[in-house]
Amino acid sequence: MTDQEPALAYDTRRISTKQAAELLGVKPETVYAYVSRGQLSSRRSTGGRGSTFDAKEVEALARRNRREPAESSPAAGKLSVRTRITLIDKDRYYFRGVDATELASRHSYEEVAEWLWTGVLRPGVTFTAPEASVAVARRAVDALPEHTGPTDRLRVAAIAAATADPLRFDLSEQAVLGTARTLIPTLVDALPTKGHAPRDGGSLAHRLWARLSGREADEASLRALDTALALLVDHDLAASTLAVRVAASARAHAYAAVSAGLGVLEGPLHGAASGLAHRMLLDVLDRGTAAPVVADELRAGRRVPGLGHRIYPGEDPRARVLFGLLEEVPRAAPALAAARDIVDTTARHAPLHANVDLALAVLTATSGMHASAGETIFAVARTAGWIAHVLEEYDEAPLRMRPSGHYVGARPPQPLPQPLPEQ
Repeated sequence: MTDQEPALAYDTRRISTKQAAELLGVKPETVYAYVSRGQLSSRRSTGGRGSTFDAKEVEALARRNRREPAESSPAAGKLSVRTRITLIDKDRYYFRGVDATELASRHSYEEVAEWLWTGVLRPGVTFTAPEASVAVARRAVDALPEHTGPTDRLRVAAIAAATADPLRFDLSEQAVLGTARTLIPTLVDALPTKGHAPRDGGSLAHRLWARLSGREADEASLRALDTALALLVDHDLAASTLAVRVAASARAHAYAAVSAGLGVLEGPLHGAASGLAHRMLLDVLDRGTAAPVVADELRAGRRVPGLGHRIYPGEDPRARVLFGLLEEVPRAAPALAAARDIVDTTARHAPLHANVDLALAVLTATSGMHASAGETIFAVARTAGWIAHVLEEYDEAPLRMRPSGHYVGARPPQPLPQPLPEQ
């Protein structure tokens, strides 16, 4: 035992929730979160009021929590964060140990989100937003310039919704789950409609469709959109998710953490990548062949959008599922043929597989959506995953994601800088 690990005073007896929380350095609510995730076992106390915990089990968890954050240190060689949310293994990925593509194929976006947050599948669950929250968010979004991008609209909607929630600083698990179930539909309902919004509210995918396309949604297209949302819910520690966890580590509330993720998502190498694939796909459809379009990309020294993935050396499983659904979508045949032409033409230069951005491009181009629609789909979908990571990070030691800078500038002491002469 080291001097950083004080002796436990309760070795031979059980301890209360308060004592367990003090030993772990967390709130009492977090102790019960550990129980719900199987990290601690509890027993009702005598008289039925409150719970008791095995002192040795709590101490073991406390030691583990003190030791494991070291995985994030520079000495470990690369950033590593413990998570129970998503596992990526070769050409497959899993949500809480369950094949993510099977979940997305059989369950709605809302059902997959609930599974990611709680580990419980709730058939038929739908998300609805309070009218007051939507009204505040919509007013803020409507005040933006017409050329405003989708991620900016969503970020403004998230910030506006936060101002309408006086309980946003409650970081307990149940409060954050309540925020998640209202924030996501608020983001969607705050966007301007292009078609007729469903009268009965409808599923989140149905309501989002009305914000992205002026066409009537057929059943196959709606299923493809809903499945795309579910497939994109989470993907381990992508750049935006890491930003969310950093914010949550500083105990920012859920709205602020989601806003941090949206800020990173706007980059062309992340959420905006599908827009580049969409424009390329339209160019191929216009020219009738992919050869000159791919040649232009290669000549300019750019990678061909929608192809290859740094995690999947082979096929992107998300693209595979989405392309399969798009085969059933009316009017999708030309865009699907153009996508195949892009893959086959590029294969002469490099054997790259289609990724989910190209599949999203086929969906958005076929549905009469703007090139930025894929970015909106990505952002709305990933918000659920960010909330899952927020919940997980709140259970960790605060401010643990504070790396040390490796200073390479001029060595001190340096003389005071001299002002520039007046012109």
